[in-house]
Amino acid sequence: MQISDLPYRDPGVPDARSGPRFLVWLGRGQLGGQLKSLCWGLLHFSGVAGLPYAVGMGVGAVVDRDSTRLLLVGGLLALLGVAISVGDAMLHRTAVTNWITAAARVQQLLARKTAELGSALTRRVAAGEVVAVSTADVEKIGWFVEAVSRFLAALFSVVLICVGLLFYAPDLGLVVAVGVPLVALAALPLLPRATQRADVQREKAGKATELASDTVAGLRVLRGIGGEELFLGRYREASQEVRKASVRSARMWALISAIQVLLPGALMITVVWYGAALVADGRIAVGELVAAFSAVATMLYPLRHFEEIAMAYSFSRPSATRAARVLSLTRTEEGEPPTAAVAAAPPAPAPGGDLYDPETGLLAAAGRFTAVVCGDPDLAGRLAERLGGHPTDTAADGPSVLLGGVALDELALDTARTLVLVQDKDPVLLSGTLHDLFAVPSSGAVESAAALAAAQCADVLDALLQSAPDGVDDPMDARITERGRSLSGGQRQRLALARSLVTDPEVLVLDEPTSAVDSHTEARIADGIAALRAGRTTVVLASSPLLLDRADRVVLVHEGAVAAAGTHRELLHREPLYRAVVTRETEDEQGLARVQLPQLEALTEIEESA
Repeated sequence: MQISDLPYRDPGVPDARSGPRFLVWLGRGQLGGQLKSLCWGLLHFSGVAGLPYAVGMGVGAVVDRDSTRLLLVGGLLALLGVAISVGDAMLHRTAVTNWITAAARVQQLLARKTAELGSALTRRVAAGEVVAVSTADVEKIGWFVEAVSRFLAALFSVVLICVGLLFYAPDLGLVVAVGVPLVALAALPLLPRATQRADVQREKAGKATELASDTVAGLRVLRGIGGEELFLGRYREASQEVRKASVRSARMWALISAIQVLLPGALMITVVWYGAALVADGRIAVGELVAAFSAVATMLYPLRHFEEIAMAYSFSRPSATRAARVLSLTRTEEGEPPTAAVAAAPPAPAPGGDLYDPETGLLAAAGRFTAVVCGDPDLAGRLAERLGGHPTDTAADGPSVLLGGVALDELALDTARTLVLVQDKDPVLLSGTLHDLFAVPSSGAVESAAALAAAQCADVLDALLQSAPDGVDDPMDARITERGRSLSGGQRQRLALARSLVTDPEVLVLDEPTSAVDSHTEARIADGIAALRAGRTTVVLASSPLLLDRADRVVLVHEGAVAAAGTHRELLHREPLYRAVVTRETEDEQGLARVQLPQLEALTEIEESA
């Protein structure tokens, strides 16, 4: 896989049972890239390993005044230099390719999982945690994947140097062969503590990121109530905690680095001291001492990769564990993996079926405009998610919503999303033109212009056209900023409604689609929805009389169950609970209404008879 080939057509199905298993799965998916990197690394480090012996041979040739041998040594040094240069350049190229492709694979997997879970993701994992996994954790995972091939090549060069010294200068080679494993393994006892401190740092950084994202998301509200400084103070405290944890983690890694410098230095002093004694005794030649000294000095370079792989694994293992935890989430708390669920999915129901929720008893008749009134806004939000086949945490094991007698939870994800579309209270507008906004899967039966007209977006189009640069005459070519920050809340809400109408799903569920618009606009939007969705199943969760009066049927849901059903005027007349929710009556006003209602009924009968 090359960088130019990204993104992956299919990133695959990850092994998300644990962090180490996920890292192994990533490695198996990059065997070709890892082998290329390893081969170039072997070339590079073989050149590095050969330098000490070439230097020793050169010193021996000078001592023996053998010009021919010295010339051959010069050619060998030149050849080793080419191998080191070419190997290093290609090793870096292939290793970075492995890093980027691994990170891209993980990001694609996370993006796919986010699209699969939708709003259920942030109910199970904090938003700041999701951001941290998709940024910092992805980078650390890619770092470990990159470092593996370099470490294996460095390990090969260390073994090659030790074996070569055992044959070239057995006495010194034995000292080096015993000392190198001690040097390489000396930091292992410190790794668990270093990993623990790194985990603490990562946890605090995740909480700080979550706090920052919450603060930014609510910045306008915070400024309005004067709470901006309070939340900024909390973020300062959180960032200082991250700084302290980072310093503690850095101290441990600094200790490990110091050990990696101190012990090889002690080994080098031992080799020089012992080698000098051997030269004085005439047991080895000067060239052999120089070769041994150069070998130990050269070995410091590949030994750094031992420290790097330890750091990379220590940081990437918890990162991979967190990524695996997100990737292991399914649409329900317990159930089959996505692939198995899709394989066993029943066929889509025939068009024209009713939408029925067994948990609340809500029935939305096919082809009708049904309005649902809930006194609890949170209950309304959860009900909207259930109607779309998005199980909530509180009802993950409850009965599934049925469309035409088929459970939505059992359908393939793409099929369920095509049949039922849910627009929540806070729809998101991504940056781009209006053409991009309406480039969504749809039946093609509803044009963008008709949807915009039904959602009363004429003033929104004018505003976008006025803010567009010169030369843009079509409002569909005007750009929308991220999340529609340049638009008002009502304008964003109407554009999102128009986008939902364009998709023309078999069932459209709208949760408070007009909460941010004035009453006159709301009345026109209600008429537009009723006209455009004629013959299609539409469910609107709202408490606005203007919307409720346009509905074919109104259902009152109280304490998680259907309490009454009828038209808006019928329920307003006979259901005090419904009237209290819709008109926001107090208890005293409800009592007065109960007293006056018989008198009003009698007066109405007299007027009708007259």
